[in-house]
Amino acid sequence: MNNESMQDRDQPKLVIFDCDGTLVDSQYVIIGAMKMAFENAGLAAPADYQTRGIIGLSLHEAVGALAPPIDQRQLDDLVEGYKVAFIEQRKSPDFHEPLFPGAQEILANLAGRPDILLGVATGKSRRGVDVLFEREGLGDYFFTIQTADDAPSKPHPGMIENAMNACGVSGQNVFMIGDTSYDMAMARNADVKAVGVGWGYHERHRLQEAGAHHLIETFSEISELVTLVEEA
Repeated sequence: MNNESMQDRDQPKLVIFDCDGTLVDSQYVIIGAMKMAFENAGLAAPADYQTRGIIGLSLHEAVGALAPPIDQRQLDDLVEGYKVAFIEQRKSPDFHEPLFPGAQEILANLAGRPDILLGVATGKSRRGVDVLFEREGLGDYFFTIQTADDAPSKPHPGMIENAMNACGVSGQNVFMIGDTSYDMAMARNADVKAVGVGWGYHERHRLQEAGAHHLIETFSEISELVTLVEEA
């Protein structure tokens, strides 16, 4: 074994999570805010499945993928309309954006392991992540948090590369956990392990087509997967 390989094996594992559709079930809030934004702009609202399909992209890219041909100013206005609508929904007494079952437990378990660092790579804004993590008490679990404010939209590898640099970890020790084809493509572009989850917003075949190395159905499988790869 060469020195570089020995150094890689001595590094901690970096396990990076997507947020929407992976840690938190935010689809109904996102769909509702998107409908409000389009309707307030005098545009036909996208169908639910269309909005669900772009969850994971950064906001400008997501809105642009759903909008009819419009100029940059109109797109910017639509994005601002979405932000306002999302904030309004958050104030509602029936606001519901729950963590997926098992998320809190696996994060606590992994964060307590000395051989693992946790990260986030999400199309959410930094403000959105801060609000979510404060509400759910997740902030202390993560060594690095990369958002739409820090790098280009998925599937660009920038967020993962930023996380790797922040942690001093090489690609063979990195796992990207996500629910969309954008997450899998981002992981492939960054040359790290792409792990697709079965409880999110893109179908299994889309995750496989985008290059998923592994597909899992429960959070508990993450601990098993990291350990097995570590021992291989």
